[in-house]
Amino acid sequence: MSDQLTGTSLFKIRKRIPLQQLIIVMILAVLLIVFSTLSSRFFTYRNLMNVIRQVSYVIIAGSAVTFLMISGNLDLSIGSAAALSGVVMALLAQAGVFLPFAVLASIMIGFAVGLLNGLLTTRYEIPPFIATLGTMMICRGLALIFADGKTVRDGLPDNFESLGRGKFLDVPCPIWIMLAVIVVAVILQRRSVIGKYAVAIGGNKTAAELSGINVKKMIFAYYMLVSGLVGFTGAIQASRLGVGEPNIGSGFEFDVIIAVVLGGTSLDGGEGSIIGMVIGALIIGVIGNGLNMLGVLTFYQSIIKGAILVGAVLLDQKLRDRRAA
Repeated sequence: MSDQLTGTSLFKIRKRIPLQQLIIVMILAVLLIVFSTLSSRFFTYRNLMNVIRQVSYVIIAGSAVTFLMISGNLDLSIGSAAALSGVVMALLAQAGVFLPFAVLASIMIGFAVGLLNGLLTTRYEIPPFIATLGTMMICRGLALIFADGKTVRDGLPDNFESLGRGKFLDVPCPIWIMLAVIVVAVILQRRSVIGKYAVAIGGNKTAAELSGINVKKMIFAYYMLVSGLVGFTGAIQASRLGVGEPNIGSGFEFDVIIAVVLGGTSLDGGEGSIIGMVIGALIIGVIGNGLNMLGVLTFYQSIIKGAILVGAVLLDQKLRDRRAA
Protein backbone atom coordinates (compact mmCIF):
# COMPACT_ATOMS: atom_id res chain seq x y z
CA MET A 1 0.00 0.00 0.00
CA SER A 2 2.79 2.41 0.95
CA ASP A 3 4.63 1.59 -2.29
CA GLN A 4 1.50 2.41 -4.23
CA LEU A 5 1.12 5.72 -2.41
CA THR A 6 4.78 6.55 -3.02
CA GLY A 7 4.43 5.80 -6.73
CA THR A 8 1.28 7.92 -6.90
CA SER A 9 3.07 10.82 -5.15
CA LEU A 10 6.00 10.66 -7.55
CA PHE A 11 3.59 10.61 -10.49
CA LYS A 12 1.87 13.74 -9.16
CA ILE A 13 5.23 15.48 -8.74
CA ARG A 14 6.16 14.64 -12.34
CA LYS A 15 2.80 15.99 -13.49
CA ARG A 16 3.41 19.30 -11.66
CA ILE A 17 7.09 19.63 -12.57
CA PRO A 18 8.30 18.81 -16.11
CA LEU A 19 10.64 15.82 -16.25
CA GLN A 20 13.46 17.86 -17.77
CA GLN A 21 13.35 20.30 -14.85
CA LEU A 22 13.50 17.43 -12.39
CA ILE A 23 16.54 16.09 -14.21
CA ILE A 24 18.44 19.39 -14.18
CA VAL A 25 17.59 19.98 -10.51
CA MET A 26 19.15 16.60 -9.72
CA ILE A 27 22.18 17.46 -11.88
CA LEU A 28 22.60 20.75 -9.96
CA ALA A 29 22.35 18.93 -6.63
CA VAL A 30 24.96 16.35 -7.71
CA LEU A 31 27.33 19.11 -8.87
CA LEU A 32 27.00 20.94 -5.55
CA ILE A 33 27.80 17.75 -3.65
CA VAL A 34 30.75 16.83 -5.88
CA PHE A 35 32.44 20.24 -5.83
CA SER A 36 31.79 20.62 -2.08
CA THR A 37 33.58 17.32 -1.57
CA LEU A 38 36.51 18.22 -3.81
CA SER A 39 37.02 21.74 -2.44
CA SER A 40 36.38 22.96 1.10
CA ARG A 41 36.14 26.54 -0.19
CA PHE A 42 33.29 25.83 -2.60
CA PHE A 43 30.28 25.58 -0.28
CA THR A 44 30.86 28.85 1.57
CA TYR A 45 28.59 31.89 1.69
CA ARG A 46 31.16 34.10 -0.02
CA ASN A 47 31.74 31.69 -2.88
CA LEU A 48 28.05 30.91 -3.41
CA MET A 49 27.29 34.65 -3.54
CA ASN A 50 30.07 34.94 -6.09
CA VAL A 51 28.54 32.16 -8.21
CA ILE A 52 25.07 33.71 -8.10
CA ARG A 53 26.45 37.17 -8.91
CA GLN A 54 28.32 35.76 -11.91
CA VAL A 55 25.24 34.05 -13.31
CA SER A 56 23.00 37.03 -12.54
CA TYR A 57 23.94 38.58 -15.91
CA VAL A 58 22.99 35.38 -17.73
CA ILE A 59 19.69 35.14 -15.85
CA ILE A 60 18.74 38.80 -16.42
CA ALA A 61 19.30 38.49 -20.17
CA GLY A 62 18.00 34.91 -20.27
CA SER A 63 14.67 35.95 -18.74
CA ALA A 64 13.87 37.82 -21.96
CA VAL A 65 15.66 35.41 -24.31
CA THR A 66 13.45 32.60 -22.97
CA PHE A 67 10.32 34.32 -24.36
CA LEU A 68 12.08 34.92 -27.67
CA MET A 69 13.20 31.30 -28.01
CA ILE A 70 9.80 29.96 -26.94
CA SER A 71 8.40 31.93 -29.88
CA GLY A 72 10.82 30.04 -32.15
CA ASN A 73 13.36 32.84 -32.64
CA LEU A 74 16.99 33.45 -31.74
CA ASP A 75 19.32 36.35 -30.91
CA LEU A 76 23.09 36.01 -31.32
CA SER A 77 23.81 39.72 -30.86
CA ILE A 78 23.32 39.97 -27.09
CA GLY A 79 26.99 39.68 -26.12
CA SER A 80 28.10 42.40 -28.52
CA ALA A 81 25.07 44.56 -27.68
CA ALA A 82 25.99 44.34 -23.99
CA ALA A 83 29.55 45.43 -24.80
CA LEU A 84 28.32 48.38 -26.87
CA SER A 85 25.91 49.45 -24.12
CA GLY A 86 28.65 49.27 -21.49
CA VAL A 87 31.05 51.33 -23.60
CA VAL A 88 28.40 54.01 -24.24
CA MET A 89 27.62 54.19 -20.53
CA ALA A 90 31.31 54.57 -19.67
CA LEU A 91 31.88 57.26 -22.31
CA LEU A 92 28.89 59.28 -21.12
CA ALA A 93 29.94 58.95 -17.48
CA GLN A 94 33.45 60.00 -18.48
CA ALA A 95 31.97 63.10 -20.16
CA GLY A 96 30.25 64.07 -16.91
CA VAL A 97 26.73 62.84 -17.64
CA PHE A 98 24.68 62.04 -14.52
CA LEU A 99 25.16 58.29 -13.96
CA PRO A 100 21.46 57.28 -13.99
CA PHE A 101 21.15 59.03 -17.37
CA ALA A 102 24.21 57.14 -18.61
CA VAL A 103 22.58 53.86 -17.52
CA LEU A 104 19.35 54.89 -19.25
CA ALA A 105 21.34 55.63 -22.41
CA SER A 106 22.85 52.13 -22.33
CA ILE A 107 19.34 50.68 -22.13
CA MET A 108 18.28 52.84 -25.08
CA ILE A 109 21.25 51.51 -27.07
CA GLY A 110 19.90 48.05 -26.34
CA PHE A 111 16.45 49.06 -27.57
CA ALA A 112 18.03 50.39 -30.77
CA VAL A 113 19.64 47.00 -31.40
CA GLY A 114 16.31 45.30 -30.69
CA LEU A 115 14.60 47.66 -33.12
CA LEU A 116 17.06 46.66 -35.84
CA ASN A 117 16.73 42.95 -35.07
CA GLY A 118 12.95 43.22 -35.04
CA LEU A 119 12.80 45.02 -38.37
CA LEU A 120 15.20 42.61 -40.07
CA THR A 121 13.35 39.50 -38.90
CA THR A 122 9.73 40.66 -39.19
CA ARG A 123 9.50 43.30 -41.91
CA TYR A 124 12.29 42.01 -44.16
CA GLU A 125 11.86 38.36 -43.08
CA ILE A 126 15.59 37.65 -42.78
CA PRO A 127 16.19 34.42 -40.81
CA PRO A 128 16.95 35.29 -37.15
CA PHE A 129 20.28 33.46 -37.22
CA ILE A 130 21.57 35.59 -40.13
CA ALA A 131 19.99 38.86 -38.98
CA THR A 132 21.32 38.70 -35.43
CA LEU A 133 24.70 37.39 -36.57
CA GLY A 134 24.97 40.55 -38.66
CA THR A 135 23.95 42.85 -35.79
CA MET A 136 26.39 41.00 -33.54
CA MET A 137 29.24 42.02 -35.82
CA ILE A 138 27.89 45.56 -36.19
CA CYS A 139 27.60 46.07 -32.42
CA ARG A 140 31.09 44.71 -31.75
CA GLY A 141 32.54 46.97 -34.42
CA LEU A 142 30.72 50.04 -33.05
CA ALA A 143 31.91 49.25 -29.51
CA LEU A 144 35.52 49.14 -30.71
CA ILE A 145 35.10 52.34 -32.76
CA PHE A 146 33.47 54.30 -29.92
CA ALA A 147 36.16 53.15 -27.48
CA ASP A 148 38.92 53.76 -30.06
CA GLY A 149 39.91 50.11 -29.63
CA LYS A 150 40.87 50.69 -25.97
CA THR A 151 39.34 50.17 -22.57
CA VAL A 152 37.48 53.26 -21.31
CA ARG A 153 38.86 53.76 -17.81
CA ASP A 154 40.16 57.30 -17.26
CA GLY A 155 37.99 60.03 -15.73
CA LEU A 156 35.14 57.79 -14.62
CA PRO A 157 33.17 59.08 -11.59
CA ASP A 158 33.58 57.56 -8.14
CA ASN A 159 30.03 56.15 -8.18
CA PHE A 160 30.51 54.39 -11.52
CA GLU A 161 30.93 51.02 -9.78
CA SER A 162 27.92 51.40 -7.48
CA LEU A 163 25.48 49.49 -9.70
CA GLY A 164 27.73 46.47 -10.24
CA ARG A 165 29.66 46.34 -6.96
CA GLY A 166 27.26 47.90 -4.49
CA LYS A 167 25.53 45.83 -1.81
CA PHE A 168 22.22 45.93 0.03
CA LEU A 169 21.83 43.85 3.19
CA ASP A 170 25.25 42.36 2.36
CA VAL A 171 23.91 40.99 -0.92
CA PRO A 172 25.37 42.34 -4.22
CA CYS A 173 23.05 44.66 -6.15
CA PRO A 174 23.15 42.51 -9.34
CA ILE A 175 21.56 39.67 -7.35
CA TRP A 176 18.70 41.89 -6.18
CA ILE A 177 18.17 43.06 -9.76
CA MET A 178 18.24 39.44 -10.94
CA LEU A 179 15.61 38.41 -8.37
CA ALA A 180 13.32 41.27 -9.40
CA VAL A 181 13.67 40.33 -13.08
CA ILE A 182 12.91 36.67 -12.32
CA VAL A 183 9.72 37.56 -10.44
CA VAL A 184 8.49 39.85 -13.23
CA ALA A 185 9.40 37.30 -15.93
CA VAL A 186 7.60 34.44 -14.15
CA ILE A 187 4.47 36.59 -13.76
CA LEU A 188 4.62 37.57 -17.44
CA GLN A 189 5.02 33.95 -18.51
CA ARG A 190 2.17 32.61 -16.38
CA ARG A 191 -0.28 35.52 -16.23
CA SER A 192 0.10 37.60 -19.38
CA VAL A 193 -0.36 37.35 -23.13
CA ILE A 194 3.41 37.83 -23.50
CA GLY A 195 3.99 34.29 -22.25
CA LYS A 196 0.88 32.73 -23.75
CA TYR A 197 1.42 34.22 -27.19
CA ALA A 198 5.07 33.10 -27.22
CA VAL A 199 3.93 29.50 -26.74
CA ALA A 200 1.25 29.86 -29.41
CA ILE A 201 3.64 31.41 -31.95
CA GLY A 202 6.39 28.89 -31.30
CA GLY A 203 3.98 25.97 -31.36
CA ASN A 204 2.31 26.85 -34.65
CA LYS A 205 2.82 30.27 -36.22
CA THR A 206 0.08 29.78 -38.82
CA ALA A 207 -2.47 28.72 -36.22
CA ALA A 208 -1.48 31.68 -34.06
CA GLU A 209 -2.11 34.08 -36.95
CA LEU A 210 -5.47 32.47 -37.70
CA SER A 211 -6.47 32.85 -34.05
CA GLY A 212 -5.97 36.62 -34.29
CA ILE A 213 -2.47 37.03 -32.85
CA ASN A 214 -0.35 39.68 -34.56
CA VAL A 215 2.67 37.40 -34.85
CA LYS A 216 5.09 39.92 -36.35
CA LYS A 217 4.20 42.53 -33.73
CA MET A 218 4.79 40.08 -30.89
CA ILE A 219 8.12 38.84 -32.27
CA PHE A 220 9.19 42.47 -32.66
CA ALA A 221 8.22 43.06 -29.01
CA TYR A 222 10.26 40.05 -27.86
CA TYR A 223 13.35 41.37 -29.63
CA MET A 224 12.85 44.77 -27.99
CA LEU A 225 12.42 43.14 -24.58
CA VAL A 226 15.61 41.10 -25.04
CA SER A 227 17.72 44.03 -26.16
CA GLY A 228 16.42 46.35 -23.44
CA LEU A 229 17.45 43.91 -20.72
CA VAL A 230 20.72 43.21 -22.53
CA GLY A 231 21.47 46.95 -22.57
CA PHE A 232 20.85 47.06 -18.81
CA THR A 233 23.03 43.96 -18.37
CA GLY A 234 25.84 45.71 -20.26
CA ALA A 235 25.59 48.66 -17.87
CA ILE A 236 25.77 46.35 -14.84
CA GLN A 237 28.78 44.50 -16.26
CA ALA A 238 30.61 47.76 -17.03
CA SER A 239 29.90 48.99 -13.51
CA ARG A 240 31.11 45.70 -12.05
CA LEU A 241 34.39 45.90 -13.98
CA GLY A 242 34.73 49.62 -13.35
CA VAL A 243 35.55 50.25 -17.02
CA GLY A 244 33.97 50.31 -20.46
CA GLU A 245 35.43 47.24 -22.18
CA PRO A 246 34.59 46.86 -25.90
CA ASN A 247 35.71 43.22 -25.93
CA ILE A 248 33.53 42.06 -23.06
CA GLY A 249 30.65 39.67 -23.70
CA SER A 250 32.42 37.41 -26.17
CA GLY A 251 30.57 34.11 -25.85
CA PHE A 252 27.95 35.63 -23.53
CA GLU A 253 25.20 34.80 -26.02
CA PHE A 254 26.15 31.12 -25.91
CA ASP A 255 26.07 31.03 -22.10
CA VAL A 256 22.54 32.44 -22.25
CA ILE A 257 21.41 30.05 -24.97
CA ILE A 258 22.87 27.06 -23.07
CA ALA A 259 21.04 28.13 -19.89
CA VAL A 260 17.74 28.59 -21.76
CA VAL A 261 17.97 25.28 -23.64
CA LEU A 262 19.21 23.38 -20.59
CA GLY A 263 16.23 24.77 -18.70
CA GLY A 264 13.76 23.10 -21.05
CA THR A 265 13.15 25.63 -23.81
CA SER A 266 12.91 23.85 -27.14
CA LEU A 267 14.95 25.13 -30.08
CA ASP A 268 11.84 24.52 -32.19
CA GLY A 269 9.83 26.83 -29.92
CA GLY A 270 6.47 26.26 -28.30
CA GLU A 271 7.64 25.45 -24.77
CA GLY A 272 10.04 26.71 -22.14
CA SER A 273 10.40 27.85 -18.56
CA ILE A 274 11.87 30.86 -16.76
CA ILE A 275 12.54 28.77 -13.65
CA GLY A 276 14.18 26.09 -15.78
CA MET A 277 16.42 28.73 -17.35
CA VAL A 278 17.46 29.90 -13.87
CA ILE A 279 18.42 26.35 -12.89
CA GLY A 280 20.30 25.94 -16.18
CA ALA A 281 22.24 29.15 -15.54
CA LEU A 282 23.13 27.98 -12.04
CA ILE A 283 24.45 24.71 -13.47
CA ILE A 284 26.71 26.63 -15.86
CA GLY A 285 27.86 28.91 -13.04
CA VAL A 286 28.54 26.06 -10.62
CA ILE A 287 30.52 24.12 -13.22
CA GLY A 288 32.63 27.15 -14.14
CA ASN A 289 33.30 28.12 -10.54
CA GLY A 290 34.00 24.57 -9.40
CA LEU A 291 36.40 23.87 -12.24
CA ASN A 292 38.22 27.16 -11.58
CA MET A 293 38.71 26.13 -7.96
CA LEU A 294 40.10 22.80 -9.13
CA GLY A 295 42.51 24.60 -11.47
CA VAL A 296 40.95 23.35 -14.71
CA LEU A 297 41.92 25.53 -17.68
CA THR A 298 39.23 27.58 -19.44
CA PHE A 299 39.93 25.69 -22.69
CA TYR A 300 38.50 22.54 -21.14
CA GLN A 301 35.58 24.50 -19.70
CA SER A 302 34.61 25.56 -23.22
CA ILE A 303 34.57 21.90 -24.26
CA ILE A 304 32.34 21.07 -21.31
CA LYS A 305 29.92 23.92 -22.13
CA GLY A 306 29.68 22.72 -25.72
CA ALA A 307 29.00 19.18 -24.55
CA ILE A 308 26.31 20.47 -22.16
CA LEU A 309 24.56 22.32 -25.00
CA VAL A 310 24.59 19.24 -27.24
CA GLY A 311 23.42 17.08 -24.34
CA ALA A 312 20.58 19.49 -23.52
CA VAL A 313 19.37 19.43 -27.13
CA LEU A 314 19.53 15.62 -27.23
CA LEU A 315 17.62 15.42 -23.95
CA ASP A 316 14.95 17.79 -25.30
CA GLN A 317 14.58 15.69 -28.45
CA LYS A 318 14.29 12.44 -26.49
CA LEU A 319 11.65 13.89 -24.16
CA ARG A 320 9.68 15.34 -27.09
CA ASP A 321 9.78 11.97 -28.86
CA ARG A 322 8.64 10.27 -25.67
CA ARG A 323 5.69 12.65 -25.28
CA ALA A 324 4.76 12.23 -28.92
CA ALA A 325 4.80 8.43 -28.53
